[in-house]
Amino acid sequence: MKFAQEAKSAVLIALGIFSAAFGLKGFLLSSRFIDGGVTGISMLVSDIFGFPLSILLLVINLPFIAIGYKQIGTKFAVKSALGISGLSLCLYLVKFPDVTPDKLLTAVFGGLFIGAGIGLAIRGGSVLDGTEIAALLVSRKSHLLRVGDVILILNVFIFIAAAFFLGVESAMYSILTYVAATKAIDFLIHGVEQYTAINIVSPLNDEIKEAIISRLHRGVTVFKGSGGMGSSGETSEDRSILYCVVTRLEIGTIKTVVADIDPDAFITTHTLTDVEGGLIKRPLMH
Repeated sequence: MKFAQEAKSAVLIALGIFSAAFGLKGFLLSSRFIDGGVTGISMLVSDIFGFPLSILLLVINLPFIAIGYKQIGTKFAVKSALGISGLSLCLYLVKFPDVTPDKLLTAVFGGLFIGAGIGLAIRGGSVLDGTEIAALLVSRKSHLLRVGDVILILNVFIFIAAAFFLGVESAMYSILTYVAATKAIDFLIHGVEQYTAINIVSPLNDEIKEAIISRLHRGVTVFKGSGGMGSSGETSEDRSILYCVVTRLEIGTIKTVVADIDPDAFITTHTLTDVEGGLIKRPLMH
């Protein structure tokens, strides 16, 4: 079982390496567009000073691999080192065709291939870009900045520098590349089955719970809630709160079932970054 998992991890990382390398050499480099993060820094330095991108990716990422070793663990650091080294070798050894001269297509598809590569590598337990590791370290040292805030600030400076050295147009296309890459990473990590938590409050919670379990084959957790202030005023009555985890494709079905039983039910939803165990994997039934 462990061998199969490691083999799957290796395949994902290898596919990620080739996808990212194709996005870089097949699209972005010929048009002087860059990505965000450490990859973007490497591309910008390579364009300005003429150093080989394959070497810069490895050298600039090395400190972040060391940080990953200390902050996350040996296994992660080894996989990341192999992934980044593999990307550097692929850029140096493999010849990719220059796919299109169209700038818009270059920005969008270059970003998609890079994002897909990074996403596949993350699914394999590795990284091809040390930005997230650096952001994690800074966020742990600061109580004011989260990981996303650090990444945003870093990329703002990168694209400002790109506008100065490469021109405003190239910088704008590079931002489009970064957006496309980010969307591809999100899709590869979360997929179409991104899980969503649903909270339901209703006087008819027992009927709603039974409908979700029997008709939709989804698990439901019941929390006990105390009275408070609502749309109808203050109440001291305790009520049950239903908690259900579904994929985002199933949210509409759950809401329809709840509305059939209690049109006035109070429903909130929020996206979950990860879910493990406890989910019934059978399909929804109407």
